[in-house]
Amino acid sequence: MVYGKALSEQIARFKAHTFNDIGAFEALLAQPYEAKVGGKKGNKTLFSYDGLFKVQVQIAEHIDFGPELQVAKELVDECLNEWAAGSGPELRAIVTKAFNTDKEGQINRSEIFMLLNLDISDERWKRAMQAIRDAMRVVGSKTYARFYERASQTAPWEAITIDLSKA
Repeated sequence: MVYGKALSEQIARFKAHTFNDIGAFEALLAQPYEAKVGGKKGNKTLFSYDGLFKVQVQIAEHIDFGPELQVAKELVDECLNEWAAGSGPELRAIVTKAFNTDKEGQINRSEIFMLLNLDISDERWKRAMQAIRDAMRVVGSKTYARFYERASQTAPWEAITIDLSKA
């Protein structure tokens, strides 16, 4: 237990140093150009001078849906009732799968995003898709740093494992 706590503290220090070093490096890069570097969604890849190491910084947003999603579901149901009259239950199953909850009681986000990519000209469908977009709320984000190395500039990148479950 003591080793786990010490390692956790060391990883927290490593993370803080990593992001401080990246910020300082970006500030140095921007200084001669009198530019401001970075932003809230600053996904980036930085390489070592020799090209043998890289770090990828990615920001993942956590999206939740507001009450507009229920309006979208009603509009989608209207469309399905009209379009599926006389067809089998398969058509309805494809679309309603998005609004079914998964095992954690959450809606199926990937299926909802899939609906947004469908090109359907029905005005009710368009209003439903706008309701889905209006329902989306960013409720948090996490910043990840992933490290890679390679033996030569032509060799493939290999991840440097820091995750205990993958070590």
